[in-house]
Amino acid sequence: MYMMNSVFMNELDKFVVVFIDDILIYSKNEKEHEEHLRIVLTRLREHKLYAKFSKCAFWLKEVGFLGHVLSEKGVAVDPSKVKDVLNWKQPETVTEIRSFLGLAGYYRRFIKDFSKIAKPMTSLTKKNASFTWGPKCEEGFQELKKLLTTAPVLAQPDVTKPFDVYCDASGQGLGCVLMQEGRVIAYASRQLRKHEANYPTHDLELAAVVHALKIWRHYLLGNTCHIYTDHKSLKYIFTQPELNMRQRRWLELIKDYDLEIHYHPGKANVVADALSRRAHCNVIEVRPTARVICWEMNEIEMPVEFLVELYNISIEPTLRDLIVEAQKHDPGMAHIREGIAEAKRDCFTLDNQGVLWFKNRLVVPKDMELRKKILEEAHESVLAMHPGSNKMYQDLKQRFWWTRMKREIAKYVSECHVCKRVKADHLKPAGMLHPLNIPAWKWEDIHMDFVVGLPRTQKGYDSIWVIIDRFTKSAHFIPVKTSYTQPPMPISLHGVPVTITSDRGSVFVSRFWEQLQKSLGTKLIHSSAYHPQTSGQVERVNQILEDMLRACVLTYSTKWDECLPLAEFAYNNSYQKSLEMAPFEALYGRRCRTPLNWSEPGERVTFGPDLVTQAEEQVRFIQENLKRAQSRQKSYSDRRRRPLVFKEGDHVYLRVSPMKGVHRFGVKGKLAPRYVGPFKISEKCGPVAYRLELPPRLAAVHDIFHVSQLKKCLRVPEEEIDTSQFRLNRTSLMRPDR
Repeated sequence: MYMMNSVFMNELDKFVVVFIDDILIYSKNEKEHEEHLRIVLTRLREHKLYAKFSKCAFWLKEVGFLGHVLSEKGVAVDPSKVKDVLNWKQPETVTEIRSFLGLAGYYRRFIKDFSKIAKPMTSLTKKNASFTWGPKCEEGFQELKKLLTTAPVLAQPDVTKPFDVYCDASGQGLGCVLMQEGRVIAYASRQLRKHEANYPTHDLELAAVVHALKIWRHYLLGNTCHIYTDHKSLKYIFTQPELNMRQRRWLELIKDYDLEIHYHPGKANVVADALSRRAHCNVIEVRPTARVICWEMNEIEMPVEFLVELYNISIEPTLRDLIVEAQKHDPGMAHIREGIAEAKRDCFTLDNQGVLWFKNRLVVPKDMELRKKILEEAHESVLAMHPGSNKMYQDLKQRFWWTRMKREIAKYVSECHVCKRVKADHLKPAGMLHPLNIPAWKWEDIHMDFVVGLPRTQKGYDSIWVIIDRFTKSAHFIPVKTSYTQPPMPISLHGVPVTITSDRGSVFVSRFWEQLQKSLGTKLIHSSAYHPQTSGQVERVNQILEDMLRACVLTYSTKWDECLPLAEFAYNNSYQKSLEMAPFEALYGRRCRTPLNWSEPGERVTFGPDLVTQAEEQVRFIQENLKRAQSRQKSYSDRRRRPLVFKEGDHVYLRVSPMKGVHRFGVKGKLAPRYVGPFKISEKCGPVAYRLELPPRLAAVHDIFHVSQLKKCLRVPEEEIDTSQFRLNRTSLMRPDR
């Protein structure tokens, strides 16, 4: 499916529908169909895909596709598929009921109140429900079979026209009908959930509206729709002063749509004439010409040189003038005018100047340059200041109208270069958690980091070198000076490690450090730029260590370097949930002897091979515990994150907030842009890391970034990025903020 979508990426939903290996091509006329067919066959040839001629059908007026019959009339149920339902015998088990409802439910969009009819049978499938096939079950069973044989032909939706949605709710379920110009496009219904049975009537009716918006989101989002309900108070949901939390949550979802809620009593039919007409009152604008302006200025004795300049002023036409002129040359507008003359276009009216209006809103023709000019004025002018898509739409809809207006506004705002750089994100952080591999043995894979900025002690120490074993969680805290360059001391205790994971501090990326570890055979793993979460384990230990030192200094009024050995002892003997034991016990295979635990360790009773076997069993036990802990932590973390994937060649913006050295145009502090760029992705370095093509002025910045630091650029600016906008403060590139 992914391959077929990739092959026909540019043609999908334009004239091609793909499902696995089935390809459906649709066109308005034979000439267009011939061109579409040629494009599809060319795509197949380019990707070396072959279609078996005996399984192909061409130039059809009616075609069966995925259990439906498609024609110019609309969508109908495939009679060959309905035969299985008609021949279905009375279910005798819960499994048979589920099978029948599954097959019949595939065509539920053709059946009004499907959930209500199927409820007696659905109740038998509940847990601990006794299986009793009663008269209501038989009635619903036969009714579904009957409705499938007499299912209506559903109309094909036209996204250029408004939709009508009829919603209703009862104590049994929710029902909705999607219509357009009086023809049914789809039915939808569902039974009430257990907690929804306690909803008041107002909330039930609102739940029906929300259900319709969710299930038909692909039709309604970005298009005009009219909601009809028999609950009158829903008309005032947008102005209601007091709402409960559920209603507020639903209202936020409703505001994403361009809709109007109408009241219709009972079963009244309001489809034919739902929209009221209103006369338009247009003010004729009278502009003073340049001669009149000069005459008025002469009355107040303006200098001659100013009068000459004013005489040469040419007044540019307003947006309204441009729209009115474009209406005269647009063939689509002529078609609408003909419909008005034949009384087929109730929503559209013509004023006495021949200007076309849609419900008090000026109709904008299909002129992309003109629409772009309107959007630029409403978004980028000094009086607009880059509003969001919803605010921009609410402002424009009062004056203008064109088909798919909200969708075009949302697309325009999402591609705005300025908005992408300056506006804050209100989404979950990008990038799912990808834990490091679990080590095979003790002190083979370690984390390193420095705690800096501490008060200088009498011995000259102002930093702590933190070294942690990723397997046993045991740690060493070594007081050092900022200029510390000695060889790694823990080698004498645990041997040479296989890998060392650290951030990109100046010590860890120095040539001396790299050559030293290369000679020892140790692999260095650095975090991506400005993403200390890569070494999250050591960052967490740093917090614990700092808290221990604060408590020790506050309690005993001593220097922090004197408390450091005690802090190391306390940490290594504290219980770790991921290990289900203390780091000391994980490292040495026995508990540490302490004043509170003096006799419990006991004497050693295992020697030789038994000791090795016991150690191996403990390692396997720790590995299983770490796997469970990683799985648990990933599930917790991923709930608060969202996946985000880029491809090589994509352009992205780079977050500025962690990059203290980068400022744009000399602006610092709160007025600095949140993102810079866009930059091109040159390589995908891992599941959530990407390499960017940075300008030469940012050569000192590491070019691999975590996906959480990136934002997708939907429209690459045509002009080349000016790299002089960046100023790099190299002193801030030493270490990221903690």
